[in-house]
Amino acid sequence: MLRGARNLARLVACARCLARHNALFPMELVPQLQPALRIAERFVDRKAPGRPGERLARALQEMGPAFIKLGQSLATRADLLGETIARDLSLLQDRLPPFPAAEARATVERELEQPLEALFTSFEDQPVAAASIAQVHFATTTEGEHVAVKILRPGIEEAIGRDLDFFLWLAEWAERLHPPLRRYKPVEAVRLVARSTRREMDLRLEAAAAAEFAENNKDAVGFRVPRVDWRRTGRRVVTFERVEGLPADERDRLLAAGLDPDAILERAAVVFFNQVFRDGFFHADMHPGNMLIDPKTGDIVALDFGIMGRLELADRRNLAEVLLGFLERDYARVADVFFRAGFLPPDQDRAAFTQACRALGEPILGLPLNEISFGRLLGQLLATAEEFEMETQPQLLLLQKTMVVAEGVGRALNPSVNIWTLARPLVEQWMRENLGPEAQLREAVAEGVSTLRRLPGALGRLERLLEAGPPRTAPAPGERARDRLAMLLALLLGLVLGLALG
Repeated sequence: MLRGARNLARLVACARCLARHNALFPMELVPQLQPALRIAERFVDRKAPGRPGERLARALQEMGPAFIKLGQSLATRADLLGETIARDLSLLQDRLPPFPAAEARATVERELEQPLEALFTSFEDQPVAAASIAQVHFATTTEGEHVAVKILRPGIEEAIGRDLDFFLWLAEWAERLHPPLRRYKPVEAVRLVARSTRREMDLRLEAAAAAEFAENNKDAVGFRVPRVDWRRTGRRVVTFERVEGLPADERDRLLAAGLDPDAILERAAVVFFNQVFRDGFFHADMHPGNMLIDPKTGDIVALDFGIMGRLELADRRNLAEVLLGFLERDYARVADVFFRAGFLPPDQDRAAFTQACRALGEPILGLPLNEISFGRLLGQLLATAEEFEMETQPQLLLLQKTMVVAEGVGRALNPSVNIWTLARPLVEQWMRENLGPEAQLREAVAEGVSTLRRLPGALGRLERLLEAGPPRTAPAPGERARDRLAMLLALLLGLVLGLALG
């Protein structure tokens, strides 16, 4: 009861904030809320400026850190709020007023268990960035290294926890009040946001992600990742090599610095391809503020590794086949991927889903490539698949958001070039290497070797079972042992035949 009362009061406060920004329209998703909506509309500020999505973004930013994360997550759900609102939410700025420098210093000393003077010879009180989860201060280490120190906001864990519980309560009631919303899986969506947000609040995980990302890209030309200072890193503090540069989306400033935006775009295309397809580990928050351009070298420098995405090899192959299917207008192939991968239940109408894919692909594929957003196409495809009872695919939703942002940065660098135009030869080469006959043969051999490696353990377990004898309730003791032996011989025969045929 206490939880319900607390969250009900929070709901009233949120409704008032939405009304001030004339952004009550999300409540229209639940028809049973119409009486409350009519009451709240009396307090709406009709003069609030901007499109609906812009007004909603401002309201979410005012409501606090967890709501900002929720808005960024909703930016991937065009199926729920519409393309225009989703696009506006994708521009939601993760900025909040800074917390006092004294608290930042105290957090560093408490987390690293040392006086600040033992770690830094200088520590700037004015933060260079203040976001919903943490803020960043420039400092100089006792070894003379210039660094950027990221520090969690005081009390952020408790505040985020309360808001996440509020979101879960809302989602549960939304499903109860309006069952058709269940196909959007609001409870599951909230739990996904909660997991990713809680991971962001352990800065050791961000440091580990940055180190892995740097290792993956150590040979990349024109791209680098700041070094982690592990001595000055803990759960609530992470320290990186300090980097400065120009925002990636400010073409005029890049030109004024004597840099070539087209060359930067080519590097960005290669880096993005390598992250998604080669490594299956990608930066999932690569907005312009997290991509600086070194004014001397033109190198792309990545920042902020709190939100990273992973794609298993199977997901990468599926994505490649889907892209290829759309490019070749082979919509049956796109449908086959979704059924073969288990994204769609086998009892769904394959022909109807194929037709739905055609409805998405045909209107855009006659356009010039630079006018096509494959990120938005993937978003529409995932939304369509959900209508056919697809289970939520969080890794693909995260990738779709990242693709849209990457395309936006590419268009800012050169509006006449699509980043996929530059990456397409790499994608096609990767497809040949990973989807062709040679790849299938390599995979069959690898599976055979893996089976052989597991075989001694399986034989040992079988031997122990035989030595233990059948259970007391077994009707025919000798029969069970003979059955196990026959199964073993069949397994060995199948393995030998499989290797011979492969």
